[in-house]
Amino acid sequence: MRYVLAPFPERTIGIDVGDQVCDLCSLDYTGEGVRFAQVKTTQEAIRAHFAQDTPARVVLEVGTHSPWMARLLKELGHEVLVANPSRMKEGRKKRGRKKSDRTDAERLARLGRSDPELLCPIEHRSEEDQAALARLRARDALVGSRTALINTVRGQVKALGARLSRCSGPAFSKHVYDELPPLLRPALVPLLETIQVLTVQIRRFDKEIEDALEGNDVAQRLLAIGGVGPLTVYCFLHVIGNPKRFKRSRTVGDYVGLTPRLEESGGRGTGPELSISKAGDEMLRCLLVQCAHYILGPFGADCDLRRFGMRLMRGGQSKRAKNTAVVAVARKLAVLMHHLWVSGQDYEPVHDATRVARETQATRAA
Repeated sequence: MRYVLAPFPERTIGIDVGDQVCDLCSLDYTGEGVRFAQVKTTQEAIRAHFAQDTPARVVLEVGTHSPWMARLLKELGHEVLVANPSRMKEGRKKRGRKKSDRTDAERLARLGRSDPELLCPIEHRSEEDQAALARLRARDALVGSRTALINTVRGQVKALGARLSRCSGPAFSKHVYDELPPLLRPALVPLLETIQVLTVQIRRFDKEIEDALEGNDVAQRLLAIGGVGPLTVYCFLHVIGNPKRFKRSRTVGDYVGLTPRLEESGGRGTGPELSISKAGDEMLRCLLVQCAHYILGPFGADCDLRRFGMRLMRGGQSKRAKNTAVVAVARKLAVLMHHLWVSGQDYEPVHDATRVARETQATRAA
């Protein structure tokens, strides 16, 4: 997304957002007239400080407080730029030894005044999408806690020379109850009870997510893709938010961090083979990779995605070849889901083969 803005606004304000206090640096049109201030990191304090100001260009870095702060400043009539520090052309390591909250605020103000593209600005998702993703992250935290408790129970039993049988996480507390050594029951039964409570809460989240997708035409089209479940669709819809902000569906693969990093120099036009960028939302990327594993696995149905992955693995059954195919299928899956979303088309498992057959039939008819 390119920002076509006035090169030198009347006033530019850089904000170094802290958890308790924000440092502000204000620049005038000429880049002089530097003024510093501090304000508490609360909605009331931010509103009181900026409500009386004339509209200005406000620059802050992405962080925990940046979503609500950006929305509030836009509501007050200011032009807001949210900088992405991980992609800014002048990285943190090049700032020099003299670093303070004031200098960070001034640096943001000067970059926002001269060329906003240097900030690699981002657009925050809506409050509704943020709340929906909070539900997913809460569920993920519960799953992580349950996994940690299950590992603790298995480890304690193994330390006494015993071993618990294999089972799924949801069935663990009931399945292994009778297998616990009598000596460990007083210590481990409370953990099994906690695991069962966590399982109930996780199922409640799953039911809420499935209910939220009912009646959603886009969600139902995406669920038709083999190997894609409600969690992946729910996460994809709310991470992407507005699908029209992507001019091409192919750019979604880069957005979720499933494209290789690029490092070229010397005018050669080629560079070393690097790993994927792992940019964007980590949860969505992990869910897409899990879907790709299923599509390429023994239970995956025949489809263009599976055929594409199998072609990549042909001639190489090494672990690296399989991982490359999984990532490529996950990237292609993200592109496909976005295309189905914006085009309104229904999913065709073997779309490529069908298209070739239609073209061949048309050629013969001509």
